[in-house]
Amino acid sequence: MSTSTKEPRRRTTRQQLAVADELGRHNDFCSAQELHARLRERGTRVGLATVYRVLTVMAADGEVDVLRTDEGEARYRRCSTGHHHHLVCRDCGRTVEVAGPGVETWSERVAAEHGFVDVDHTLELFGTCSGCAGPGPGTARTEASG
Repeated sequence: MSTSTKEPRRRTTRQQLAVADELGRHNDFCSAQELHARLRERGTRVGLATVYRVLTVMAADGEVDVLRTDEGEARYRRCSTGHHHHLVCRDCGRTVEVAGPGVETWSERVAAEHGFVDVDHTLELFGTCSGCAGPGPGTARTEASG
């Protein structure tokens, strides 16, 4: 007689589907409050507490990435699978997924040097995207002369 170690399958609710769908519509990180407002604008009836609950489950299941702002606010984004990092614009929130093989090598080396195993890490890079920064260095702005 064999015993199954499978966990019972959770029932997917209308609210979970709505949250997942709305996250999939945007590429940038958003707060639970922003996501709740977007859902309400679309006419989806879901409570803010439910949005928080769904995001918490999705984060635990690895379906969304969570980013903490300097103020400690959690922001969420539906991301690709596999380990990656983010480059985030401080002004508009534009987010780019980036690989970081150098970071992976460094973190493994530092962990080994200090006798740590099974080490995990997150890395978020913040800057200003080219759209928010305007013309780059060496690009002269011209004004019409009259």
